Amino acid sequence: MAASKTLLIPEIRTLPGLSDYQRTLDAMEALAGDIAEGTGAEEIWLLEHPPLYTAGTSAAEAELLQPRFPVHKAGRGGRYTYHGPGQRVGYVMLNLNERGKDVRHFVHSLEGWIIDTLADLGVKSWRADGRVGIWTEVRGQEAKIGAIGVRVRKWVTFHGFSVNISPDLSHFAGIVPCGLPEFPVTSFADLGLSHSIQDFDNALMCRFSAFLDRLQCNAEDGAS
Repeated sequence: MAASKTLLIPEIRTLPGLSDYQRTLDAMEALAGDIAEGTGAEEIWLLEHPPLYTAGTSAAEAELLQPRFPVHKAGRGGRYTYHGPGQRVGYVMLNLNERGKDVRHFVHSLEGWIIDTLADLGVKSWRADGRVGIWTEVRGQEAKIGAIGVRVRKWVTFHGFSVNISPDLSHFAGIVPCGLPEFPVTSFADLGLSHSIQDFDNALMCRFSAFLDRLQCNAEDGAS
């Protein structure tokens, strides 16, 4: 096995207030480009957006039911999703040139990071075959509590995940979330849990090193 390279730990930045979507998207794409060129450092941004809908590259026009909020083309994979206050959004800019050139493993590791974090906060969640995202059960029905939507350019990741803490779930009614009309959307608050976004962030941080270890092990296996 080749000797492993010591990598800097990416900075996790928590952005205050509600972040303008287009400005955030532009800044994220610029940073991803800098990372690819070797002039920028890896970062993860934790933030909230004002109410809006985003359209992924697979979004179908018929799935936009009522454009009650601004609609943005996101440039990520996936279909329509909603962002708004009470939802934690995480944008993950990592260099897979150094952490393993395996997009499937990256997404699987990202999902695992969220699933482990939710478990620490008392929410049992899982992956579902054929359905991207993080799933749990509410009132006897499977429901989506977290969305995953990533893009990779020159082996640098951007976009990331969102987890519903206490958003206004009625805002999801303007779209078919992720193109899955048969499944509802849920949140911590909907599950009867009073965890704050700060509680979620704290739990997420505790699981961060395990997430990086998953990526690093895969990179080292690929170099062996």
